[in-house]
Amino acid sequence: MLKLRLSRGGTKKRPVYKVVVADSRFARDGRFIEKVGFFNPLLPKEKKERIGLEAERIKYWLGQGAQPTTRVARILGENELIPMPAHGNNPQKAVPKKDRKKEGSEEAKKEEAPKPDAAPAAEAKKEEAPKADAAPAAEAKKEEAPKEEKK
Repeated sequence: MLKLRLSRGGTKKRPVYKVVVADSRFARDGRFIEKVGFFNPLLPKEKKERIGLEAERIKYWLGQGAQPTTRVARILGENELIPMPAHGNNPQKAVPKKDRKKEGSEEAKKEEAPKPDAAPAAEAKKEEAPKADAAPAAEAKKEEAPKEEKK
């Protein structure tokens, strides 16, 4: 399968990427069919030297069935060569994993909450249950107190 993907170049901590058409079985930085652009993530987004694409060749390869990777699809969408992809946005990724679990449990509690139609019946049951539970607990405490005094 043909892919439009990024091939890394540059030095350590100073990446520069080529946008290439390659077989998906080839290594990331290995053999490719054609170079169709470049991407320099170190430059500010406003500079036009950050991304360079050969639009005609990219459209040709897309017509031949080449599939862009997620990152390349985003780059192509920003340059209006393809429609902007809907997937790939994970707002939870920036949240630490511990906090994600906490938020997930809160969402689960919200989902488990009774529906508005069942809310009055559920509230009535909740109100009755604590009263019933509170009375035996109070009686048990009264019974325990005299036993302690007798000893």
